[in-house]
Amino acid sequence: MTAYIVTYDLHKQGQNYDCIIRKIKSFGTWCHLQGSVWIITSDQTATQIRDHLSPCLDDNDKLFVGQLSGYAAWSGYSEEISSWLRDNL
Repeated sequence: MTAYIVTYDLHKQGQNYDCIIRKIKSFGTWCHLQGSVWIITSDQTATQIRDHLSPCLDDNDKLFVGQLSGYAAWSGYSEEISSWLRDNL
């Protein structure tokens, strides 16, 4: 499994985030870092993940999916999130 960072900006005012959150969580192994920043693990490619999430977006929304290298540093997160990061990156 590869770790990916997923970030998005849904620009339309009053945007419904349920669709993209549901699809992100469908990958099974996920961590919600902050706002619209998530990390997931998947055997799919970044392109396949993007294509899976894209139906939730409007024409003016932004989505980024990037493969993580496995090395990371962080601070200020709960022990639960820190543990997830240590176990999955």
